[in-house]
Amino acid sequence: MKSQGVAISMVYPILKTVVQKGFDSEQFCNYASFDGSLLQDVEARISGEELERLTIAAAHFTKDTHFGLHQGQIMEFADMGILGYVMMHSQTVVDALAAYQRYNVLLCSGFNLDWDVDGEDVRISMFLQHPGQGQMSRHCIEDMASSLFRLIGRLSNRVIPLLEVAFRHEATVDVTPYQPVFGRIPRFAANSNYLRFSKDVLQYPVLYSDAKLLSIFENIAQETRQELTQASRFTEQVIQWIRSCMPSYFPSLQQTADFLQMSSRTLQHKLKEENTTYNDLSIQVRKELAMGYLRKWEFSVGDIAYVLHFSEPSAFQNAFKKWTGLTPGQYRATIQSGQMRVNG
Repeated sequence: MKSQGVAISMVYPILKTVVQKGFDSEQFCNYASFDGSLLQDVEARISGEELERLTIAAAHFTKDTHFGLHQGQIMEFADMGILGYVMMHSQTVVDALAAYQRYNVLLCSGFNLDWDVDGEDVRISMFLQHPGQGQMSRHCIEDMASSLFRLIGRLSNRVIPLLEVAFRHEATVDVTPYQPVFGRIPRFAANSNYLRFSKDVLQYPVLYSDAKLLSIFENIAQETRQELTQASRFTEQVIQWIRSCMPSYFPSLQQTADFLQMSSRTLQHKLKEENTTYNDLSIQVRKELAMGYLRKWEFSVGDIAYVLHFSEPSAFQNAFKKWTGLTPGQYRATIQSGQMRVNG
């Protein structure tokens, strides 16, 4: 998918941090040669490179060598706009993370996260790179790690003990500021950027969850995402095709290529241009359908495995646990407890 840039609202956390440190936001805009009038256009978007430039400029302006780290500490759901409200009213932490994956384009196209369950732990990896360019600045990745860790704690209203935090960049001269933020010193010069903690965190219910508000905010998020991605609709076309085939059959790459009247090689190339693969889209559709079916109590796990074209229920259960860190039964249990909490 081609980049739609970064929502202008992402500049506000930078300005908020600058002001909190006792500096004047207008003076900073002048220092950074940033046109503050852009903030008056709620639909304006800037490039990822520009956001990075402003973050680095703010670090120099405030003389805070850990500006990104500290900016993440004051991140609020309201700073994330409609995406923040979808996350805040999701039922569990893993639902909130999935919402971020789905709607991250609303904030910053090309900046995303993913998670992988390994034994008793879950590792959330953060991808903060401009397509075709090198790694982003230390301030930007530390901002995301710091804010993500903070927001997960706020979602669950629990203290989340971090087992590990790792960054690709080299360590700073002074590493002591990381201790109060993460509860530990990160591992630097790692192969990727990630947070690691107990997989149980994924199951934690969200404190503010409200099913009715979630429905309202998610509808808005879906409409906004559709508007932003109109210029790059091939991926959505493939997704809609896969969905339309279900539950009759689960289309293969070749069947999809035939439907779109192109070779499978051309299909793969077009998806690669939009930074995805047919396998990734197939998993996405199955995962979203599975979560929807599991919210309908009349469907058994075996029924869902059948309509999603898994060879057997155990194959579906293994796949769902790999996607979410939960078994289908555990996922349903979190939904039920969340509904009871809202109704109560």
